[in-house]
Order: sequence, then C-alpha cells, then structure tokens
Amino acid sequence: MNERSRTRPSGATRAEEEKDARVESGPDTDSDASADDRAPTRDDLDPAVAEKYEEAIERGAKQQGEGRLP
Repeated sequence: MNERSRTRPSGATRAEEEKDARVESGPDTDSDASADDRAPTRDDLDPAVAEKYEEAIERGAKQQGEGRLP
C-alpha cells in the first residue's frame, strides 16, 4: 500500500474509537428477570412428561446393537 492511498482518521474518529475501547461489557437484560423469563425447573414439568423422559433414558441405557459403544 503506498502513502497516497492511506487515509488518516480525523480527531473525532479517534475520540470515538477511544470511547468505544473503554466500554465495559455487561448483560443485555436486567438481572432481575421475572419468573416468566426464567428456565423451567423440574418442579414446573408435567409429571407425565417427566415419566416419559425417564422411560426414554432407560431405553437408551439398555440399547444394544450396531453403533453401540462398549
């Protein structure tokens, strides 16, 4: 790149870059999330769904055949 094709940032550009470099990162939302925003817990699940989940886990644990790791 030769000298003629280079550009020099203005003082305003340098000031904005300096300001941007000092910005602290943080959460996008408030830390006081309401109960509706939080992830569901085990107590929030339907018992029938939890039972089906446990059955699927047991079936997977007892799986035999090709592709099964010892």
